[in-house]
Amino acid sequence: MAMRTLVFLLLMFGALQVQAEPQYRLNSGDVIKIYVLGEPDLTDDQVKLNDAGTFSFPFLGSIDALGRTPAEIERQITAGLSNGYLKDPKVSVSVAEYRPFYIAGEVKLPGGYPYKPGLTMDRAIALAGGLTERASTKRITINRGGHQAPAQLGTPVEPGDTITIEQGFF
Repeated sequence: MAMRTLVFLLLMFGALQVQAEPQYRLNSGDVIKIYVLGEPDLTDDQVKLNDAGTFSFPFLGSIDALGRTPAEIERQITAGLSNGYLKDPKVSVSVAEYRPFYIAGEVKLPGGYPYKPGLTMDRAIALAGGLTERASTKRITINRGGHQAPAQLGTPVEPGDTITIEQGFF
């Protein structure tokens, strides 16, 4: 029993590190990890949110995670399992994989790439093979949540962002 508690505490510490980011909001394409202490049938390392941002959980049915934090989902699952299924459940929810970001325009390898925390525009460009000879570092835009804005090489990139690098005029 002590070993399971230690494993749970280690998982919780890992989840706290992920959640230390500024309240990451889940969206379709994210993959979450759900751990329920002492309940292997309720634990899942790879729960992918569908296009609507929902997933199915045993006993609780469909859970809407769209725009919610992992901590909010954790509280919902804990409350649901406490309601007649488990006595004092210990639940941990963390992000296993972030949804990808996309980069298009004047880069050598346009496409979708896996997001990693701390990603900036210059690193995203490097993942895409670098800039083409016609690229402009002054004409970069980022589309985040339907809002387009100018960006610079140091601009932080978030999951689901679409980056466009325009041609420079010589």
